[in-house]
Amino acid sequence: MSWNCSGNVCWRPWRRRSPSPWRRRSMNLPRPPTVSHESYNEISDPNKDLLQVKKVDPLRKKNGTDHRTDLYEQMWRHEDPHLVVRRAQPFSLKITLSRPYNPRDDNVSFIFTLSDSEFPNHGQGTLVAVPLVPKTSNAPKHNKYNWAALYEGGVDNTISVQIIPAVNCLIGKWTLEIDTKLTQSRILSFKYPSKIYILFNPWNSGDDVYLREEAERSEYVLTESGLIFRGTHKLVKPTVWKYSQFDKDILDCCLMLVKDVGKVPVTSWNDPIKISRAMSAAINSPDDNGVVAGNWTEDFGGGTDPWSWVGSKAILQKYFAKKKPVKYGQCWVFAGVLTTVCRALGIPARPITCYSCGHDTKNSLTLDYFFDENGKSMEELQQESIWNFHVWVEVWMKRPDIGKEFDGWQIVDATPQELSDDQFRCGPTSVFAIKTGQIQRPYDGAFAFSMANADVVYWQYFGPTQPLKLVQKDTKRVGKMLVTKSIGEWSRVDVTSSYKHPENTLEERSTMFAALKKSGNVYSRYYLNEEFNDIKFDFHLVDDIVIGAPFRVVLKMKNKNPSKDYRVTVNLTVSPVIYTGKPQGVIKTQQRDITVEQKSEDEVSMEVTYNEYADKIVSQCSFNITCHAHVKDIDFDYHAEDDFRLRQPDIKLVLTDKPIVGQAVRVNASFVNPLPITVAKGFLTLEGGGVIKNNKIKIENIEPNMKVSEEFTLRPQVIGRHTLVAKFTSKELDDVDGFLTIHVDETNENS
Repeated sequence: MSWNCSGNVCWRPWRRRSPSPWRRRSMNLPRPPTVSHESYNEISDPNKDLLQVKKVDPLRKKNGTDHRTDLYEQMWRHEDPHLVVRRAQPFSLKITLSRPYNPRDDNVSFIFTLSDSEFPNHGQGTLVAVPLVPKTSNAPKHNKYNWAALYEGGVDNTISVQIIPAVNCLIGKWTLEIDTKLTQSRILSFKYPSKIYILFNPWNSGDDVYLREEAERSEYVLTESGLIFRGTHKLVKPTVWKYSQFDKDILDCCLMLVKDVGKVPVTSWNDPIKISRAMSAAINSPDDNGVVAGNWTEDFGGGTDPWSWVGSKAILQKYFAKKKPVKYGQCWVFAGVLTTVCRALGIPARPITCYSCGHDTKNSLTLDYFFDENGKSMEELQQESIWNFHVWVEVWMKRPDIGKEFDGWQIVDATPQELSDDQFRCGPTSVFAIKTGQIQRPYDGAFAFSMANADVVYWQYFGPTQPLKLVQKDTKRVGKMLVTKSIGEWSRVDVTSSYKHPENTLEERSTMFAALKKSGNVYSRYYLNEEFNDIKFDFHLVDDIVIGAPFRVVLKMKNKNPSKDYRVTVNLTVSPVIYTGKPQGVIKTQQRDITVEQKSEDEVSMEVTYNEYADKIVSQCSFNITCHAHVKDIDFDYHAEDDFRLRQPDIKLVLTDKPIVGQAVRVNASFVNPLPITVAKGFLTLEGGGVIKNNKIKIENIEPNMKVSEEFTLRPQVIGRHTLVAKFTSKELDDVDGFLTIHVDETNENS
């Protein structure tokens, strides 16, 4: 079949065997008479009555404001811009025709095709034909599950049209063709040269990701930078993360992840449940060559160490260009990138940090630790761990698959920990189901429950043929605190109560026991231990120690028996650990035999100096402190552990003047070397999107207690709020950072 084209307008004369009969049937249009090429040239005279589309104005500024999509790079770039809108919400088009539009005689239809669909068809929702109808007050109410095209009026040869994608429209890149014809006459087709991106819509009450409060939508969909919390529950470390969900290549990369990496069936591209589950797998790399390669060692050769990343932009842009996993990430990197992907697609998302997070490999809802008769940890039996902190993502959506009561925040975790349906992924898991102990709800309920609620059980192991002895249980060690960034503020909010009842309350214990009964694991059944109350043990250490200083571990013992002394053997051990709780050797250990006399108090302490721990520090300066006490007279054992992190110095950022677009302004960055040794060489870096390109200053010979002070020059190019992020890295002192939020104005109000 021959086509006749002029610019973007193509006229297709009909023959008996059309190559695309499905399209015309879907539009329910009659077959026009066949005409020759010569006759087309004759009737295409502008003075004739044939209606043609000459130009389509996507009204990107108006639609971008209405749909909160104006920040997407596709919308404002100079070359090859595209339209980005949200489903279930009208977007406007201004269409220039060859003559005035006559609603009575002219037929106009809009043909939308999902670009990434291999075989577009009406049944899958990848091909949609929408006739233009008048927008009148007495028209039947629009069915939200259907598309609509509404004629709003016109002036001369220009008409205004509203397109409303269905509330369950597939997200992705769509192409648009506009067919025009006179009744019972010839058809002309205009192909709009750009793409139309359609995303989830948290602003529409019919969408599965609808979020009621405007402040929450602004924070969890539109905000481009935020805080991810690391450290320990005693020493929380806020870290700036730049999501950059609107930047170049980010949205295209996200859609590629849905199609090519997550391999979501095209018919499920409208389902945030299936897309978020697929993205929790696509962000990690072990089984699908996803975005980020994890690394929990101390060797980051061939890549970037995880704490040097300040945002998702560089990671996703590099992955989009190379299609190879980016090295390296740990949990907060996986969470930051997943948050970016969800926000870019229109799914509300926020990172959640759980301090003392359980990693339960058996789905027993208990974390089981094994020790020999001397109180030494048996690493060969140890399969589970407690991470100092772990970061996952919450996404907001309805859960029609399991019931309305489970709507709301859902856990999705991209850190590759355990297989789920043969892939490293986790969720979405209802937070409400976690709090109420309904661990059998999809997806991965038992594993997610244990991260915040598992009980820790210490067993004494006497050999493969001997029974285990339950030494101690700790019902409060896991899930000590769960936090996320506050809405509209650079601070944290505690969300622990969303995941669990207060520790050791009737509600908390009842929920735990109900969940244990559902697990069916053998370890879940052992919850009895002989009580011994004569000696009260109190194990603690001094918090908030700056790196370079010594710290002290203390076990206090109080014998409440008025007539009996007790002989106690105490073992104290300090080990460096990566934040996943895995020990990296031993720094110092001490054993003491002591008699705690009747009605008296005593203590055993151990001090660890900088010289003892300096060459054994691992990333993030984390330690595990273990205490095991054995009361010889009655064969009673007490076991306790604690996590401890040395505090790094903060970089203080101070502006010298008010930042104005296009004008230079200086910012001072300073910090103090807390180490008792000289830092030979390090690099101080300042970064801020739209304000400054990466600036790096080399600093040498920083003596103990010496204050470092350096100035950077900014020349802001974009008005609005921006976040400056400073980092200092060196061999002796690492993971030192600071941030400052600034507001760039267009002019100086005082001038």
